[in-house]
Amino acid sequence: MTLPTHYMVRDIRIAPNVVLAPMEGVTDLPFRRLIREIGGVGMTATEFIASEGLKRGIGKMHDMAKFDPDESPISIQIYGRRPEVMAEAAKIVQDMGPTIIDINMGCPSKKVCAHSGGSALMKDPELARDIIRAVREAITIPLTVKMRSGFDHTQRNADEIAWIAQEEGAEAITIHWRTRSDLYGGERMIDKIRETKDKLSIPVIGNGDVIDIPSAMRMFEETGCDGVMVGRGAIRNPWSLLQITQHLRGEEVTQVTAADRRRVLLGYLDSLNGRFRSERGTLGRFKKISNYFTKGLPYGGDVRTLVLRSQTIEEAVDHLEVYFERLTRFEAGESAVFRDGRNMDAAK
Repeated sequence: MTLPTHYMVRDIRIAPNVVLAPMEGVTDLPFRRLIREIGGVGMTATEFIASEGLKRGIGKMHDMAKFDPDESPISIQIYGRRPEVMAEAAKIVQDMGPTIIDINMGCPSKKVCAHSGGSALMKDPELARDIIRAVREAITIPLTVKMRSGFDHTQRNADEIAWIAQEEGAEAITIHWRTRSDLYGGERMIDKIRETKDKLSIPVIGNGDVIDIPSAMRMFEETGCDGVMVGRGAIRNPWSLLQITQHLRGEEVTQVTAADRRRVLLGYLDSLNGRFRSERGTLGRFKKISNYFTKGLPYGGDVRTLVLRSQTIEEAVDHLEVYFERLTRFEAGESAVFRDGRNMDAAK
């Protein structure tokens, strides 16, 4: 089976066809810089942004939409339930100069769904149609839609909503195989991605537990999708997009070392400087990313505990410096270096 290496959104070539998912509290400008520095990403995406906040001119919402001048292609995702407000927000976003605007019909958040936004729109196909039509008529740049396979297992209607989206002018669709009721668990059921791909003429992007080369290949092969979207896997392993891309191209796959992880994580911290009004905000975001970043690593749980207990950025960095120094020695064959996980405490 020959796998695709790119897809087109109107006249925009998305290559490689491995793209970053929009994630609340994660895909801010510093994190996207981290991913772009590593490479292998065909398109980045902002955190999802509330249309009501954009319309009211809330500064935080506008800040979330900022991107680097050379960050292209870039997708800005908006969400909401009022067609006229979504259209107005889309106009505001278009004036910021992104490549693509994406409509969020996939967020499972209780807060978002309680106001009939995100994946709750899948319960109301006609409202979904009205929103897509209103946004399409308001902008000239490409429009895409991201959704789940359905709201719950009694209403797995991604193929229906995707068909509506195509009819109303959307130029690519991303489908996460979970329903809203699955949240972040559930039994893997990717049939709706395949069904939708078979029905549409626009690109269909597969999403959901694409975390590494095997899971990406499985998504391509089982669904026939045009590209894959990587979400939480990119937080745990920011090299995952590069590694998938290298595999698709038949290139040697990058092997990540402790030194690589240290450099990228501390570089991310440097990018966070000035993004929050207080050190507390910076520390909170750094802890969140560090928590994902060290999962699956030898004795990662021990250093996560120490970082989460840290009261200052300096304290968190000290613990990570000790950990990565010992992880480097562990990789070199010093198996006893982690004999007592508590000895990673920088204060000892």
